[in-house]
Amino acid sequence: MSIAETLKRLQIQIPAVEPRFQFVPGVQVGELLFISGQTPEINGIMQYSGRLGEDLDIETGKQAARLAALNCLGEIEAVLGSLERVQRIVRVIGYVRSADNFGEQPLVINGASELLIEVFGEAGRHARAALGTSELPFGAPVELEMIVQVKSAE
Repeated sequence: MSIAETLKRLQIQIPAVEPRFQFVPGVQVGELLFISGQTPEINGIMQYSGRLGEDLDIETGKQAARLAALNCLGEIEAVLGSLERVQRIVRVIGYVRSADNFGEQPLVINGASELLIEVFGEAGRHARAALGTSELPFGAPVELEMIVQVKSAE
C-alpha cells in the first residue's frame, strides 16, 4: 500500500508547512534528510502551549507531539515532493517543555512515534531521544526534529 493510500485510510492530511524564519524545511546530505524543528502549529498558530506535568497532561502532550510530527511530514513532503521517497525514519529528536520533576518525556514523544509507525509501518520505527527542557519557542510544549533516509533515485 502506498503512503498516500495509507494516509487516506487513516484520514490523515499532511499540512503544508512554510518556514516563518530564516531556515529551510530540511537539508539533504547524500541519502539523509535532516528536518528542521517543528512545533504543534496549524497555519502559524500554536495549538497547544504550556509545560508538561504543570499545564498539560501526558495525553495532551502526545497529541501535541503527533501534530508536530505531522508538520515534520509536511516539511519532508516540501523538500522531497512526495512522502513516497521516504526509505525510513532514522531518528526523531523530541524536546518536551517540562515542569520541575517531570520525567515522562518518552511517553509524550510516543505521540510522534506512534504516528510515524502508523504511516510508514516498519520503516517508521526509529531511534529516538526524548529530552526535557524549561522553554521552547512561543510556549510550545514540544518540538521535534527528524532524520530521514531517502530512497535512492532509480
